[in-house]
Amino acid sequence: MKKTLYFIFLPCLFLLTTFGTQAQEVSWMSWEEAVQTVAAEGGQKKIFIDVYTDWCGWCKKMDKDTFQNPEVAAYMQENFYMVKLDAEQKDPIEYNGKTYTYVASGRRGYHQLAAALLQGQLSYPTVVFLDEDLRMLSPVPGYQKPAEFLKIARFFGEDIYKQKDWEAYTVEGR
Repeated sequence: MKKTLYFIFLPCLFLLTTFGTQAQEVSWMSWEEAVQTVAAEGGQKKIFIDVYTDWCGWCKKMDKDTFQNPEVAAYMQENFYMVKLDAEQKDPIEYNGKTYTYVASGRRGYHQLAAALLQGQLSYPTVVFLDEDLRMLSPVPGYQKPAEFLKIARFFGEDIYKQKDWEAYTVEGR
């Protein structure tokens, strides 16, 4: 009986440790945590914001397929403070001396900070890249597969946007 349990337990343990090392968990922050961290650390990293809603199927797919991809997760953790922002959250957010609040509108409302970050285009999922000084680099709407997303993330994360525009970067086939 002991041998049987050993032969059942050992492969299960191997599978658990193998899968555990392949996946990397993303450490998501709130907007407030990210702003405080940037202030405390003197802007060592840029901020990445995933603007989502609970009802958005493509948002959930991007969470599962893109953000949980080991290569994407590792790159993002190294280069960005990762923020999840529910575009329909009810809690007010203080930023730069202004209070952003929830606005009731139609069946669903929206949060003013989400609207500001998305430049009024409330489309989900949309990700937003900010520089180390919390200045908007660009919102990027739509679902992105891991390879496509990494190309976009590197464009901002490695400051390529400072030397060339997106079209020149993509033509090079980096």
